[in-house]
Amino acid sequence: MEWHIARDGHRAVVVEVGGGLRAYTVAGQSILDGYAESEVAPGSAGQVLAPWPNRIRDGRYSFGGRPYQLPLTEPARHNAIHGLVNWSRWSLVDTSPDSVTIAYSPPPTPGYPWRLSLRTTWTVGPDGLVATHEASNDGDAPAPFGLGAHPYISLPGVRVEDLVLHVPAQSRLLMDARLLPIGAARVAGGDFDFTEPRVIGGAVLDSAFGGVMPGPDGRSVVTLSTVDRTRSVSVWADGAFRWWQVFTGDTLPPERKRRSVAVEPMTCPPDAFRSGRDIVVLDPGDTWRGTWGITPSASPSPSSAQTAGS
Repeated sequence: MEWHIARDGHRAVVVEVGGGLRAYTVAGQSILDGYAESEVAPGSAGQVLAPWPNRIRDGRYSFGGRPYQLPLTEPARHNAIHGLVNWSRWSLVDTSPDSVTIAYSPPPTPGYPWRLSLRTTWTVGPDGLVATHEASNDGDAPAPFGLGAHPYISLPGVRVEDLVLHVPAQSRLLMDARLLPIGAARVAGGDFDFTEPRVIGGAVLDSAFGGVMPGPDGRSVVTLSTVDRTRSVSVWADGAFRWWQVFTGDTLPPERKRRSVAVEPMTCPPDAFRSGRDIVVLDPGDTWRGTWGITPSASPSPSSAQTAGS
């Protein structure tokens, strides 16, 4: 099952399994490096990542003084990765020609025993694509929570090496061989400094960027553009998202390797259930909300216009 939404030349396909985004095109051109209807989402393409994004070391963490063990969904690195909802069937709540709202309530498990209700509204229009996420705690105890999204962005006909990247973030996490954080560093003047737009070139990125610098509207914006700046795609996120993961696809299978760039808004960094850094604690009855979107250069928003001019 999937749902098609469209308006003003913007078209998107939202899937039942995982509740994510399979395709997004503008005037017939692909903005999202998605996948075919018959495919299983490769490399987490377009998925919603909850109740945590990225990785948890050994799948182990403690909360409220109690230890928990999650399934190791990245066995090669002995990690729990990308949450519990990306392979589950989401249900339709409401739909219109340009919008669809879907929901899923993950069952409590030994590794995550809290009762959540998740809801996502996907909308397209002249300003691009917008995703609005909600998470409610339906249980009787506080619950740890985080969320991310995993869109792969492409500019048709432009190699990853030739893309200009702008990431408004002042720091990055240092990673071990399991892609788990072991420290942090300022990006200023280094190989990972994209605070001023510059060509990706041969850079290999699977990096978590923090210390994001929002614009006057409270949004932070990551932009990919051509060298001459005639085409660009901006991924923006509101203040609920304090981190960006940027992945140049170097570890994907050959047919997808360095074909596009995953630009992932995240509420918290990798291994946050262990570190506690930027974890959302949902009290019983509380609802968290966060919004992000994709804006092609053909329909710039105030945030993306500011980014392009920086």
